[in-house]
Amino acid sequence: MIETLRAQNALKLQAKNIAPLVEKIKQLPEIDCKLNLKDGVHLIPKILFSQEQKEYIYNVALQLKPWRKGPFYIDELFIDSEWDSTIKFDLIKSHLHIEDKDVLDVGCNNGFYLFKMLEFNPASLTGFDPYAHFKCQFDFVNHFAKTDIQYEMLGVEHLPYFEKKFDTIVCMGVLYHRSDPIAMLKILAKSLKSQGELILDTLILDSQEDIALCPKESYAKMSNVYFIPSISTLRAWCERSGFVDIECFAIKKTEQNEQRKTQWIDTMSLEDFLNPNDSTQTIEGYQAPLRGYFKMKRK
Repeated sequence: MIETLRAQNALKLQAKNIAPLVEKIKQLPEIDCKLNLKDGVHLIPKILFSQEQKEYIYNVALQLKPWRKGPFYIDELFIDSEWDSTIKFDLIKSHLHIEDKDVLDVGCNNGFYLFKMLEFNPASLTGFDPYAHFKCQFDFVNHFAKTDIQYEMLGVEHLPYFEKKFDTIVCMGVLYHRSDPIAMLKILAKSLKSQGELILDTLILDSQEDIALCPKESYAKMSNVYFIPSISTLRAWCERSGFVDIECFAIKKTEQNEQRKTQWIDTMSLEDFLNPNDSTQTIEGYQAPLRGYFKMKRK
């Protein structure tokens, strides 16, 4: 089953808008780089790029827009992504006990967090994300980084067919995009080894009640946001899904130093999603984005 899914998803890389990017990535210069993971993902060439090579790398990076997660640095090139993902990573890193562990990042985007987790010496790193564009961004970076990260163009719904279970699953900013969040949490629990750990980041509702917001049409201009739970509601979802020892270790409002427009996205960002007269509300009048960070174990 999984091989069939891989074959089907590989066809996405042959799509009219993706295939030229795949070819351009194949033509990147073959120069080994040192990986520095301080304050982002830095790729430092062991042999200096020529000016022509620098221009080619820059032009390929531009064609790979929008860059949502980052930042990435390739020699002098600075890819200033929409999200400064170092902020989120700094919140979770002290809770990552992944040395010699098998780790999965569900909804890994371009693999930024996977690259960052290399510094903890895990046994293996796997990323799941079904979008071909993000896979191309990962391949662009990994062309120089040359890591053993396994990137699968699969979604969380494909996890039951995958050939291995994991010690740790990281799931950042995915749950509220699923129309059945409890079903997703159950899949994550069953994909963990016994006593395996889930690190979860999701939008939460600032309420003491056992409720969840179900946006009528969109939330912060996202039409694919279905449920935003209060902390107590999320705990109940997780308990029903087979998790124990559920801890909320951080709550953070999304601010414009973390998510903002840059030259690397060409689209709207947080400032466009909030009420221009009241930044505590989204453009639709809902609570502005507030994120909870949780860790829990499989029962």
